[in-house]
Amino acid sequence: MENLPIGLQLFSIREEASTDFFSVMKKVKDMGYDGVELAGLYGYLPEEIRDGLKEIGLVPISAHVPYEELQRDLEGSVASYQVIGCKYIAIPYLMEKDRYSGEGYQTFLRLIPKMAEECRKYDMVLMYHNHDFEFQKTESGEYVLDALFKQFPKDVLQTEIDTCWVKASGVEPVDYITQYKDRCPLVHLKDLTGEVPVVLTPVGYGIQDVKGILGASVSSGAKWIIVEQDDHMENSPMEDAKLSLDYVKGLEW
Repeated sequence: MENLPIGLQLFSIREEASTDFFSVMKKVKDMGYDGVELAGLYGYLPEEIRDGLKEIGLVPISAHVPYEELQRDLEGSVASYQVIGCKYIAIPYLMEKDRYSGEGYQTFLRLIPKMAEECRKYDMVLMYHNHDFEFQKTESGEYVLDALFKQFPKDVLQTEIDTCWVKASGVEPVDYITQYKDRCPLVHLKDLTGEVPVVLTPVGYGIQDVKGILGASVSSGAKWIIVEQDDHMENSPMEDAKLSLDYVKGLEW
């Protein structure tokens, strides 16, 4: 089985990245990461991000772009990340008013085709990144997340499955990745202790079936594995990023 390239979601190291972006990116490369998923521009122009990452040798895989930003300046936002070289844009989160039971949900659904079309102009793919609130049930008894993806073909909206929030919602990530075979180009690999509320750990230090997730990702056509850890309990964010990568690279998958 051929291993997939591994990227780091930069929200995991957001304070470090905001302080000294390119120096920190060099450290990320030296750890052994192949690419990064952006979470903002850190005060730089898109061209500066593009050139700096190219010089360091990190692939700008994708970007988490807030829904509010896409509403406010869809053309400018997508064009900026196209300049950087990102192939994917993910809607990372919905505020409560824009979720399934909120007043803005229908507006969100109407805007998805428009956002997807803008991405397609630049050969980019629009994705939706889940948390746990999408695992509430609709009136028909299905998960909100499943209902969302049923409404749009995969050439409009693809998944970025966050395996932590899938697991925390009582669903097995391996099964869920398999369910979205050929529709999950990027998989967020995130581990947790199993405590309530959720406590995050470096990958391999929690309850996730990491090897199973990796195998399912390969079998389902994923292009990248993205390591993410939003919060850090015992180690620094950079230390946790290294622990996660070392664990994944130590597996046979």
